[in-house]
Amino acid sequence: METNPHYSPENIGFSTSLRVGRKAKPEGTIVNIEGVKIGGTEVVIIAGPCAVESREQLFETARAVRNGGAKILRGGAFKPRSSPYNFQGLGEDGLKLLGQIRKEIGLPVVTEVMDTRQVELVSSYADMLQIGSRNMQNYPLLKEVGMSRKPILLKRGMMATIEEFLLAAEYILNQGNDQVILCERGIRTFETSTRNTLDLSAVPMLKRLSHLPVIVDPSHGTGLRWMVPAMAKAAVAVGADGLIIEVHYKPEEAICDGHQSLDHNDFINLMTDLKKIAEAVNREISLPDPS
Repeated sequence: METNPHYSPENIGFSTSLRVGRKAKPEGTIVNIEGVKIGGTEVVIIAGPCAVESREQLFETARAVRNGGAKILRGGAFKPRSSPYNFQGLGEDGLKLLGQIRKEIGLPVVTEVMDTRQVELVSSYADMLQIGSRNMQNYPLLKEVGMSRKPILLKRGMMATIEEFLLAAEYILNQGNDQVILCERGIRTFETSTRNTLDLSAVPMLKRLSHLPVIVDPSHGTGLRWMVPAMAKAAVAVGADGLIIEVHYKPEEAICDGHQSLDHNDFINLMTDLKKIAEAVNREISLPDPS
């Protein structure tokens, strides 16, 4: 039985001749974040709290994820929230905390930038800039971070097609910055049992169409702590180059997204399982020596 040509990657409307296309760079791009390389054989784990809340919270969580094997620390200083009355982040004070913990713990930092006017400020503290789902099609912001020359973590819009996602990345590459990581973080569907529908089929599709590394966010993708380990392992199995996972030292006390954040013990146990999955698909996850 012939395959329906409608489902061929070449027929989704995306031009593979663009800068993000696989034809432009068949060998694939390696993104280097202060010596941490994403896009090679190693599956890189980014972990940390949804939002920077306090020095104690950030330090304890950063130390735990580093000891568990994470290579990059995540933490939001600016938080785009659906309600204007919800916690919006600590702003520049949060960036300063990230800068301090970065030096003490020794992990590169990724944090979100929400506005063109913030790019210079956030770049002075962060090693990688995150463009969140809500800003995937904020074209002035995409151009601005493209000119920053910082590595960029671009999250898929909650209702974006693969084509729209890749064209958003094209805006960044078009400014001369090819250090871009694509992040599948779940899309909005009619299903309500999970926060989003994690589209793991996007991983092999993106890797077929584009030379950019692809990572997965199982925390936002499900919104449920108990589902994160299963989806994280599935993401590695389908070829993800990394994961970004929310971890909090006291999830029950988190100001935001505690229900989808792992505690320290859960994270360490997950890392052990992920290492086995990675080895089964000829990838690797390097864990610290227990001693």
